[in-house]
Amino acid sequence: MNQVRIAGVPEPYNLPWHLGMEKGRFAVAGIDLEWHTVPEGTGRMCQMLRNDELDMAVLVTEGAVRDILNGGPHRIVSTFVGSPLPWGVHVPANSSLFAPEDLKGVPFAISRIGSGSHLMALMYAHRQAWSPCEEDFHVVHNMEGAASRMKDGKPLVFLWEQFVTSRYVDEGVMRKVDLIEGDWPGFVIVAREAFLDNAPGTVTRALDIVRNEVKALLRNRGVLRRIMRNAGFPPTLAKAWLKHVRWHLAPIDPGMVSGLERQLRATGMVD
Repeated sequence: MNQVRIAGVPEPYNLPWHLGMEKGRFAVAGIDLEWHTVPEGTGRMCQMLRNDELDMAVLVTEGAVRDILNGGPHRIVSTFVGSPLPWGVHVPANSSLFAPEDLKGVPFAISRIGSGSHLMALMYAHRQAWSPCEEDFHVVHNMEGAASRMKDGKPLVFLWEQFVTSRYVDEGVMRKVDLIEGDWPGFVIVAREAFLDNAPGTVTRALDIVRNEVKALLRNRGVLRRIMRNAGFPPTLAKAWLKHVRWHLAPIDPGMVSGLERQLRATGMVD
């Protein structure tokens, strides 16, 4: 039995992994899959990979590419979600911020340095021709931390996946004023180089299991109910999310990586 320590965010995108574990697919394939849920996101998982706390991880693509370019000891073994992530640009619901032009000079809440929320905030500012400095980013650790900071109504901008943050919008904590999407896959699967060298067959078997679980999930008539239960989404939101998401396990496109690298360099996030 080969142990695999893997991590991902607590979002419905990772449902195929959880279904494979529930059905015992990994155990049958000789894989002892140890799943870690990391609410802090990609930046925290990159650090865990560097610390040899993980063998594999499901990361937002921009965070994975950035960390690898900056010396991370891991490699992309497959895309996971081919559709781009819809990053909602959120502000406190009770604030006087209503349009993108109102956000210039307003600090960003991020989960941590190098996280998707940090990188997409930089890309959003770059597209708006703004140049935020280090003091313009406040670490709040996760989505709940951002919601807590927003409840006092002070000006703040927070970028996170819009379906997941919808409950805070519905509760009147946040308000979405804009949307940004990258032209790259939303999530990729990475593995530490040392783990790849020692267990390449284990990685291949794990990816095959997840690929089959995606097919089974989409054929299942109860897929909507399963997503609602997993994500806590109401029916309308679950339908919209399912219409948006496109799981796609395949080799990464080098041309896409080169384009993303250029954008990351433009933000100054690549050494």
